[in-house]
Amino acid sequence: MRLEARNLSVSIAGKKILSHVDLSFSEGRRTAIIGPNGAGKSTLLRSLASLFTDYEGDVLLGGINVKSIGRKQAARLLAILPQSTQAPPDITVRRLVDYGRFPYRGMFTSSNPKEDREAVEWALSVTRLTDFQHRQVISLSGGERQRAWIAMALAQRPKILLLDEPTTYLDIAHQLEVMQIIRQVNENYGMTVIMVLHDINHALQYADEIVVIKDHGIYGQGAPREVLTVEMLAQVFGVRADVFTNSQGISVLSPISIVRSCS
Repeated sequence: MRLEARNLSVSIAGKKILSHVDLSFSEGRRTAIIGPNGAGKSTLLRSLASLFTDYEGDVLLGGINVKSIGRKQAARLLAILPQSTQAPPDITVRRLVDYGRFPYRGMFTSSNPKEDREAVEWALSVTRLTDFQHRQVISLSGGERQRAWIAMALAQRPKILLLDEPTTYLDIAHQLEVMQIIRQVNENYGMTVIMVLHDINHALQYADEIVVIKDHGIYGQGAPREVLTVEMLAQVFGVRADVFTNSQGISVLSPISIVRSCS
């Protein structure tokens, strides 16, 4: 189930956000989208997920234009977790995760209650929230809450999972926990993952492929070690960095100074 953007251009309130973007995301892999603030990363993700449809060009899902696919049918194939999420104050974790089954339901009832129940229990298990399922979402820590939202997206049983900055506002331990869950659903269940990341080293460690956005278009795309270089950081983010290898043999980039303004 390949996701593609062809000649995708987006303008909002007369401001150009993306210009003639051509992308094809590798099936069954983890792709990280990186770039400076305002580069259009979130707009790209929202366009791919059909949350934003006022664009020029085409978004194809399995070779079919997403605009010709019914919303529920598309949601069975693709799930997105945006940056900003908010749940009703009294909702439980299980009920939130159960909302992920909306693509499989009619107006008043589920077409397959047993399948819904199994999908919810699977999503809770994968995100290690089974013991939290009857707690109110509002009572959870930030990391637990983010796992609950991820579980809701997983309950859709999508072929493709889109995540917009999934580790924002989390401490280091919870960031790693979320990234490990993302890697698990990709490696164990073959789910394609496309994620916007701010942490360059998370992209190096957890992505199979990197897309760099700059000046409304694609600056580069490829394997992490080929794309995430000190030269790229200088040209795209305006910072000078050192590079070294950690104890697991993974390259790590350490920014040390600003070489120009990124405003």
